[in-house]
Amino acid sequence: MSLFGLFEQRASVENPDTDLTAAELMTLFGGSATDSGVPVSERSALAMAAVWRSVALISGVSAALPLVPYLRGTKQPASAPILAGPHPDMTPYELWRLTYAHRLLWGNAFVQKLRNGAGQIKELWPITPDKVRVYAYRPTEANPSGKVFWVETGTRDEPGPVIPLTSRDILHLPGLGYDGVVGLSVVQMARQTIGLGLAAERYGARFFGSGNLMGGILQTDARLEPGQADALKERWKAKMSGIDRSHEIAVLDSGAKFQTLTMPHDDAQFLESRNFEVEEVARWFGVPPFLLMLTERSTSWGTGLEQQALGWVMFDLHPQWLAPTEQRITKEVLLNPKVEARYRVNELLRGDSTARSSFYRTMRELGAFNADEIRDAEDLPPLPDGQGQTYWQPTTMTPIGEQPPPAAEPQGA
Repeated sequence: MSLFGLFEQRASVENPDTDLTAAELMTLFGGSATDSGVPVSERSALAMAAVWRSVALISGVSAALPLVPYLRGTKQPASAPILAGPHPDMTPYELWRLTYAHRLLWGNAFVQKLRNGAGQIKELWPITPDKVRVYAYRPTEANPSGKVFWVETGTRDEPGPVIPLTSRDILHLPGLGYDGVVGLSVVQMARQTIGLGLAAERYGARFFGSGNLMGGILQTDARLEPGQADALKERWKAKMSGIDRSHEIAVLDSGAKFQTLTMPHDDAQFLESRNFEVEEVARWFGVPPFLLMLTERSTSWGTGLEQQALGWVMFDLHPQWLAPTEQRITKEVLLNPKVEARYRVNELLRGDSTARSSFYRTMRELGAFNADEIRDAEDLPPLPDGQGQTYWQPTTMTPIGEQPPPAAEPQGA
């Protein structure tokens, strides 16, 4: 069977062989079933504030870092025009932020590489991941990676053909996975957590929207016809529901009683459960809770927050997101064995400028660092003609190996 056949026979509403269970329908329309009853998709998950903030934070910080081409293994900048202007309309920040957001939500980012007549990559165009299916075959000389990307063209209203492309045409940035072919969607792996968070938000909105009116039973000694019972229920709801009618006092006569059937609402427990969901989302995305504005269990001391932020950059942002992007761009976009792409992460790791300058001054005066080593730590090239390679002796600030000048004779001696 051809790969086109696989796409043509996928489950769909029009296909009579499709078992239209609730879970299948939610999958077809962009969501996955959860135990909370709220379907979760890559798009609907962004309605949860913690998910939005996590995606915006990681994608925004990553895209804002300078992505610089260097001569391999050096601090010497190189030329790579594609990194300066990868798209005719989008800025580099907008393009890379979108690819990071795709990878965070779908587990994969796909960028089409457009070439000129000489085969050089001149433009990069992002593709929404839900329009791409990836299959791996035995590598060949024409397709060394073995991957074939089947890209759906057109729109939902006007579908187009499915086009096969290879790694020559597609830059694939996969997230964490288990088969080496595609990455796993964090949203789908965390759908129970996200679904519970969305359900709690809906519950709170409906609870306060009903004016704290909980479900229950209206009882009366009189026998009511079905129409009368419905009318009594609607009058009760009209009188007691709605945020403007919170804490209204009701008067019941004729032996009428109202008995609640739901658990009384506890503000503290409700807020605690919502905070727990934020912490769970933070774990899934690897973001410190204080960066999601959850500071109850985090230190408010500046140094403590700085260390947490540095730990996030060192143990999550760089190894999980930045390093894989650097290597993929170097391998598949720059196409020059002498040039590599690197993020200037030191801007995030170096701490405040006052502490940094004090450290450099101390190390320079001790003779531990020379000027070029300090400049290297700041992502700056060395001084010309070897001027920055000299070490200085402590106290006298003269070159190491030279005798300090003799002390001046005291006057009148």
